Amino acid sequence: MICFNVPPVIGTEEKYIHEAILNHKISGDGEFTGRCSAILEEMTKTAKALLTTSCTHATEMAAILSGIGPGDEVIMPSYTFVSTADAFVLRGATPVFVDIRPDTMNIDEALIEDAVTDRTRAIVAVHYAGVGCEMDPIMATAKKHGLIVIEDAAQAIQAFYKEQALGSIGDFGCFSFHETKNLSMGEGGALLIRDPSMIEKAEIIREKGTNRSKFFRGQIDKYTWVDAGSSYLPSEMNAAYLYAQLLQAQTIFADRMSSFTHYMQRLLPLKEAGKIEVPTIPSHCRHNAHMFYIKAAGLSERTRLIEYLKQHDIMAVFHYIPLHSAPAGLKFGRFHGEDRYTTKESERLLRLPLYYGLTVQEVDKICDCIEEFYR
Repeated sequence: MICFNVPPVIGTEEKYIHEAILNHKISGDGEFTGRCSAILEEMTKTAKALLTTSCTHATEMAAILSGIGPGDEVIMPSYTFVSTADAFVLRGATPVFVDIRPDTMNIDEALIEDAVTDRTRAIVAVHYAGVGCEMDPIMATAKKHGLIVIEDAAQAIQAFYKEQALGSIGDFGCFSFHETKNLSMGEGGALLIRDPSMIEKAEIIREKGTNRSKFFRGQIDKYTWVDAGSSYLPSEMNAAYLYAQLLQAQTIFADRMSSFTHYMQRLLPLKEAGKIEVPTIPSHCRHNAHMFYIKAAGLSERTRLIEYLKQHDIMAVFHYIPLHSAPAGLKFGRFHGEDRYTTKESERLLRLPLYYGLTVQEVDKICDCIEEFYR
């Protein structure tokens, strides 16, 4: 069986987890958390990177830091994971969904401004498959209307838009280190903060509303409850697992990119024959080989292809059900404008296995089966 995903293991994770245990420090914000944050800050050139228990929690922190509250509206694509909307729904805000581009599956930047109202507070740019949204026009729209930009970069570590790291362009960026991501800590994430003046407030929110971070840095002689907050700290054992992978991030990246490139080469004839579509990578974007997907003619063909691959011991899966058509989406949000592409393209898209350690032989088998299906 060729699995759809295998969580990345570089080989030194146990060593660093054991080191954390020997240090008698397995709760949050220890040495490994600090090491991971420093690497992420260097990778992204952002002011601060705070590890969190998930990308969901990183997005919740971004919503709190943005001052999102009841009655506010937040513009985002409908083709995204539920956490993108949940973070703002929990604050009492309304997700306003707009259509996507059919080429990158990202939010259509040309449709954002028309969705802006006097209640709009923020735009969420979701970098699907590690391919950057068109951030220049998005940032220009945000500046024009005084809006906050939050990057849902869950899939986008080590990816760039015009040489800027995704997650570092907007006011806040959110990474995921779930087991399905390029780099993993099992469950976990990170919040990137562009404005240094927001760091102290973020630390307080992340540490249950206390100024504990200042205490550990020796800036105060005791810490206390100073604001509303929650517990967003991952354990040191999770951070130790991630640290091992951050040290080998380029190795993991190169391995995944090799598989992505091989898929593209093998499936190019089917694309040229008009049987399928493959990912589009704009020339000014550097992606991270997070995902390789194809697009079938429609829902029926995709369903048959999934079943055909399954019969040949290959697990391939579709992705999001558009949020605006989900029960909670109908309850909490609204779609602005016409759904020209979101539903149609989501019903065509099929994700193929792609993970660290996937072999050339396995990619060949997958491509052989796809070719046989279309023959």
